[in-house]
Amino acid sequence: MVEDHLVLEQLRKIRAEQDAARERDHEIMARLSGIETGLTRIARDEAGNYAEIIQDRHAIDRIRERLDRIERRLELAD
Repeated sequence: MVEDHLVLEQLRKIRAEQDAARERDHEIMARLSGIETGLTRIARDEAGNYAEIIQDRHAIDRIRERLDRIERRLELAD
């Protein structure tokens, strides 16, 4: 009888430890999900920034072409 009580007590402790481990796992998974979401946002923002840089480069190229044409017409080019 006493041994049964000790066994049940040990089983309860094991169950409590398992519950605590599950809660920790749940918290870790939730935090990991938040990190993944943040990384995804950063990657998306980086892609958007890169697209803007490319667009700016194209705009600068067009401005250079226009400036070159203007200089040629005004005979200012070297």
